[in-house]
Amino acid sequence: LLAILGTETSSKYEIKNHLGQRVYFAVEENGCFDRKLCSPIRSFTIRIADNAGREVIRVIRPLRCNSCCFPCFLQELEVQSPPGTIAGYVVQNWDPFLPKFTIRNQSKEDVLKIVGPYATCGCFEDVDFEVKALNEMTTIGKISKYWSGFVNNVFTNTANFGIQVPVDLDVRIKAVMIGACFLIDLMFFENSLDGL
Repeated sequence: LLAILGTETSSKYEIKNHLGQRVYFAVEENGCFDRKLCSPIRSFTIRIADNAGREVIRVIRPLRCNSCCFPCFLQELEVQSPPGTIAGYVVQNWDPFLPKFTIRNQSKEDVLKIVGPYATCGCFEDVDFEVKALNEMTTIGKISKYWSGFVNNVFTNTANFGIQVPVDLDVRIKAVMIGACFLIDLMFFENSLDGL
């Protein structure tokens, strides 16, 4: 289990393990123009560093369309780990009712699916995106947006996400799952991690 915590400082995040210990620190890089005018579809690079300050993961997202009317321009991002070496990709899949994504390895081969709920508003409850085998029949984990209470959700820009995947999952795919968490936040909870 990893937790991704947005802070009130713009575009900075902590990634903690299941014991609550910070293992990574993430910073989003993009232009002010992108953030203000293209907010939910903006391009960005997120640099994820370990506690010693060494960059270990880079998440790169090009400017893409956020409309189901243009299925050839759906969301996609590349995850590098270590930076400069492709670990895999997160690709949005067109679906008329559910948010769906495919996790691909460095060779662009499909590895896992992510299927979200019909409604992602998450009022007063957690919202789970299930991580599934390619046939979408077997659930092996989840990415969750945790409900943190009325005061936190309404009056602050902080939010908590959790990633649960099997311990023996390839470490490169685990890095891609972190990228998927950032993409899910951007698409469905725009301001929950301070507008990532």
